[in-house]
Amino acid sequence: MSALNTAASPPPGSPQSGPAPGTVAVGLTVFAALELGLALFTVISAHSFYTAIGPFGAFNAHYLRDVASFEGAIGIAFVLAIGRPTWRVPVLALATFQFALHSLNHLFDIGKAHPAWTGYFDFFSLLAATVLLAWLWRMASAEVAGTTARAAAPAGAEAPLSPAPERSTT
Repeated sequence: MSALNTAASPPPGSPQSGPAPGTVAVGLTVFAALELGLALFTVISAHSFYTAIGPFGAFNAHYLRDVASFEGAIGIAFVLAIGRPTWRVPVLALATFQFALHSLNHLFDIGKAHPAWTGYFDFFSLLAATVLLAWLWRMASAEVAGTTARAAAPAGAEAPLSPAPERSTT
């Protein structure tokens, strides 16, 4: 590797070098565990989920299990994306939009939970998760861009920093 190429790439750990490899996979793993855990909790004990986490409106076990099926599907998509890097960007994009819409729904009903503090907690925790998912989506997109750039360059070739000077034939 030439000194020019070394100078052109940021040192490991610098702000421009991005997250450590595996950051997106770790994030996917955490979100998969959370989503699958919530889905299982809701399916196994819908009323306990309702009283502990979702005390909005009247209790309806069927609708809660419907929501659990959506949460479970997102959790499974996270699991699949861990081992399939090409799935990461679309799965994280979809999950970010779902969490953003879910956050808005909780914002609209923020004062309707009982006890009242759970409405605020639910909204702000969903908003924080949305921001984290958007960040993971961005990191996954950067990983794809880096992979594409590396794949486009021939093996062992160094990219020039500036165009080669024209040579005179005279």
